[in-house]
Amino acid sequence: MGKKDLVTRVARWVLLLEEFDYEITHRPGDRMKHVDALSRYPVMMIGDDTITVRLKKAQLEDENICSLKQLLNSNESQEYFTRNEILYKFVGGRELIIAPSDMQTELVKLAHEKGHFSAAKTEEVVKQEFFIPNLDNLTRKVIANCVPCILSNKKCGRKEGYLNPIPKGDVPLSTYHVDFIGPLPSTNKRYQHIFTVIDAFTKFTWLYPVKTVSTRDALDKLKLQQKTFGNPLRIISDRGSAFTSKAFNDYCTEEGIQHLQIATGVPRGNGQIERIHRTLIPVLTK
Repeated sequence: MGKKDLVTRVARWVLLLEEFDYEITHRPGDRMKHVDALSRYPVMMIGDDTITVRLKKAQLEDENICSLKQLLNSNESQEYFTRNEILYKFVGGRELIIAPSDMQTELVKLAHEKGHFSAAKTEEVVKQEFFIPNLDNLTRKVIANCVPCILSNKKCGRKEGYLNPIPKGDVPLSTYHVDFIGPLPSTNKRYQHIFTVIDAFTKFTWLYPVKTVSTRDALDKLKLQQKTFGNPLRIISDRGSAFTSKAFNDYCTEEGIQHLQIATGVPRGNGQIERIHRTLIPVLTK
């Protein structure tokens, strides 16, 4: 072995083998599957005591497993068998150790802590060696109580605000959704915008042509609406300048109307208006 080809790990092997008389023979990779599998065989440990020893002891203390062992002593089974005093079960062609009830949670926890995998991946790891009834529910319970997973999954950044749903109401004309749409192609009378009013309960819609997007135009149309239908209990709008002005708020206060403003950048809070506008814009601009 030349110095340039020297790998520390291989060098240690060479030094260890120098005391033996041996001959190295190459074997193709497709004939080394058994070695590859053995090198990856999982061995779970807890302190100085192996899982195998603890399983044997726990199975002896498990009433259900002891009952199965007694049945096997008098009857042959194609599904269960014992080896080294440990009860196994054939599942999908695999020989799986039947996990005693006292160790089931611990075994799932050990499998999960190998990499803090998802529930599905953790179940796959467990099913390589053990049979546990209701494994899905137990796995999800273990992961839900895993402290490292809880801490690592904690959301960063600003916390989401609380949702404040707006009740629709159970009578007509009690809640109005209002907004402007435009600018649109100008009419002969120089109307370029539409002031939209929707009754939240019946979805009935009024469209008022206006020349500007202003508080004055909005109040003029609401007063016109008032003459026919009276005042609503609530008005829902966005935070446009026409609706945040002192004049608009004073009008709502004087008329006993509750004014609700949706969050900035969240148009779906006034979704009924947005849906109508989505239909109107193509019709009015084409």
